[in-house]
Amino acid sequence: MGAAHSHEDLEICESDEEEYEEYEEGRENEEKEDEFVDSRDDTFATSSSSGGGRRLRPQPPSSLDDVESKLRALKLKYPSTTTQQQAPPAKLFRYINGNTPKAKWVTAEKSTSYSFVKTSQPYDDDEDEEDDENRDSEKEWWVLKVGRSKIREKVSDEMQLKAYRDQRRVDFVARGVWALRFGTVEDFAAFASSYENCLFENNHGVELNEASKAKIFGKDFIGWANPEAADDSMWEDADDILLKSPQSATPVRETQDLTEAFEEATSEGIHSLALGALDNSFLVGNSGIQVFKNMRQGIQGKGVCVNFEAGYGGVHSAPRKALLMRAETNMLLMSPMSQNRGIHQLDIETGKVISEWKFEKDGVDISMSDITNDGKGAQLDPSASTFLGLDNNRLCRWDMRDRYGMVQDLAAANAPVLSWQQGHQFSRGTNFQCFATTGDGSIVVGSLDGKIRLYSSNTMRQAKTAFPGLGAPVTHVDATYDGKWIVGTTDTYLIVICTLFTDKAGKTKTGFEGRMGNKIAAPRLLKLRPLDAHLAGSNNKFRNAQFSWVTEDGKQERHVVATVGKFSVIWNFQQVKNGSHECYHDQEGLKKCYCYKIVLRNESIVDSRFMNDNFAVSGSPEAPLVIATPMKVSSFSLSSKR
Repeated sequence: MGAAHSHEDLEICESDEEEYEEYEEGRENEEKEDEFVDSRDDTFATSSSSGGGRRLRPQPPSSLDDVESKLRALKLKYPSTTTQQQAPPAKLFRYINGNTPKAKWVTAEKSTSYSFVKTSQPYDDDEDEEDDENRDSEKEWWVLKVGRSKIREKVSDEMQLKAYRDQRRVDFVARGVWALRFGTVEDFAAFASSYENCLFENNHGVELNEASKAKIFGKDFIGWANPEAADDSMWEDADDILLKSPQSATPVRETQDLTEAFEEATSEGIHSLALGALDNSFLVGNSGIQVFKNMRQGIQGKGVCVNFEAGYGGVHSAPRKALLMRAETNMLLMSPMSQNRGIHQLDIETGKVISEWKFEKDGVDISMSDITNDGKGAQLDPSASTFLGLDNNRLCRWDMRDRYGMVQDLAAANAPVLSWQQGHQFSRGTNFQCFATTGDGSIVVGSLDGKIRLYSSNTMRQAKTAFPGLGAPVTHVDATYDGKWIVGTTDTYLIVICTLFTDKAGKTKTGFEGRMGNKIAAPRLLKLRPLDAHLAGSNNKFRNAQFSWVTEDGKQERHVVATVGKFSVIWNFQQVKNGSHECYHDQEGLKKCYCYKIVLRNESIVDSRFMNDNFAVSGSPEAPLVIATPMKVSSFSLSSKR
């Protein structure tokens, strides 16, 4: 399969009426269900109804709720529950036949009730869950319950709720894709407000009020909690700068089409992609490393493979991280956990391991969970001997030379040890998960608590800026070459941060260079539409969001790409930054961008990355996109059309 747009393009024929049998079982002589059109601008177009003026009464509470209340009255041992006041009725729809020609919206309930319930048991009894003993019985969560359809879903970002104020409608995922449409704007606003309150409390563990927002976000980041009051001028100023640069601007009114250039079968078990900016790129699999030639149209196999059994220092298991360095003539291979998290240095030209290392400080073995280059273009430096390492509470720089300036040799060194050149071991509480670098070597670090910290290239002891979390762990981060933008990956959304600020002297800087003060722009979120989130799979999560790849000053990244299940999802970065973009109209809270392209593969995607900007061709706003799955690698060209 090739490229596709978001499923917002699916249209529904109004003339086809059908009943949704799952929700009409046992009911006879009912009118046929209404249907709606999911148009390109996300509107529901109501078909004409023969029912005319018949008045529908709100549905009473379900029998499950009756049983629940009776058990409460008996004061039996039962999870505690707090329920908000019963809300006005709404109309409930479900999207069926999701990714087929028969996909459409159907009415599930013409008049239904909903409520938000606080309970220590947020899951249905019939679901496969962890043992009750493993749960924190004292912890309570807000749950959304909807009418007879037995929707009972913990309020969380996993619901992927999307609000349409002009249509008085919300779409969300709850083991299916649903929509609630309200009778009045006031009813819609009441639902949206209750949902946001419950989501905040579930994410942060405290009720939503000004005091709790100030405690969680801090006085400097109050704009994150109240985006309407935030200073967005830096986003707009950056847009102006970008648009004035013909070398880097992506015309706002252009559309881009993805054209597949190459697709090749690979050896089974590919799990890592190492793109080069020079001649070659590499796929790391279970059995070895396959070499691909970089071309203007993408990457193409050279039929060369370095077998691990023959040249990986006797280690027969595949590495979990590959890092190019020294003008891409060498590769650092980070061993799996069973190999004490050591690394091997592979000479790409000979295909042999020339050095083997372990991590040690002051004579004590230490662990590293990730490694990366000193900067965005550091792998092109032929004399580079250092790289960065990260662990739960460590951020450091390692040097492959010994104290006398000589690179350790595998054959001559009995116990080769990397030299700790610079860094810091934090006592506790950092929960580092991922990191990345800018062009000048500044470092961005994402954490389990959702915080994103910025460190200058000169010190790793104290972050210049620490952005608060939004309630979800950050699993991957990336920065633009100039350090002005950050993208963080969570399971259900991407967060884009502008690091620009104006200091007391009136000079514009980034958060890597100094403390940003209290004039910090609110972030923007990149999210999937509920239908796409559902089609991506219940267990699929966003992974490895990153900007397109620039290694020269003056060039600007144009796209953001991330993987989720079998989807590779691409956002136009210029649209994301444009404050007047149509996605942001009538939105409340943080701005959320839902305009993206999807590339669908037949199996889960290992990684998706844009090639270096040097490989962009005439007529294309971007270098080719490379997508790797365990069995195939594909290259796509992004072409612009008026």
